[in-house]
Amino acid sequence: MSLADQALAILHEWVQSESLRWHCYSVADSMRHFARLQGADEDLWAAIGLLHDMDYERHPTATPDGHPFVGVAWLREHGWSEEVCRAVLSHADYAHVPRETPMEKTLYAVDELSGFVMAVARVRPSKSLHEVEVAAVRKKMKDKAFARAVNRDDITRGAEELGMPLDEVIGHVITALRADAGRLGLAGEKGGASGSTATASA
Repeated sequence: MSLADQALAILHEWVQSESLRWHCYSVADSMRHFARLQGADEDLWAAIGLLHDMDYERHPTATPDGHPFVGVAWLREHGWSEEVCRAVLSHADYAHVPRETPMEKTLYAVDELSGFVMAVARVRPSKSLHEVEVAAVRKKMKDKAFARAVNRDDITRGAEELGMPLDEVIGHVITALRADAGRLGLAGEKGGASGSTATASA
């Protein structure tokens, strides 16, 4: 079984919320896409995307006995590598784990952004990722009332840490999510409904 398959099984065990599962799928999609661009291990990067919020539903507080510390402790106990554990910790600024590797920097860059791109798709009349463009995402970023829980500074800082223009990062995330639009429930009204059913039965 691949690392990503193992991570997916863990995600489904820990997370029952459909929206949080979709978020983790989207981050995994983005991670796999960026790994492919860099010639890195796509399976490893996707697994980290799936696992990064595995404990958020059960332990949402930003404390030592909350997210992501509980999840990382479980991963260590079950034999996951320190590379994986460190990457998961590094996506939370309050964990005080400096992001050093391309994988860690990418996770931080795509985490909030993947969720934001999905939010932009949801308010399109078609509810389709295929109608989301970079300009629409940038416009919504300026609207502080839209998806107010998403930290715009994190998105901007993530692109800076990657050393890529923000528009380029946004474009890559859109491309990554479009390829999985059905599972994310954002392939359009008809595709979204079938995607939701597939996710619920997964």
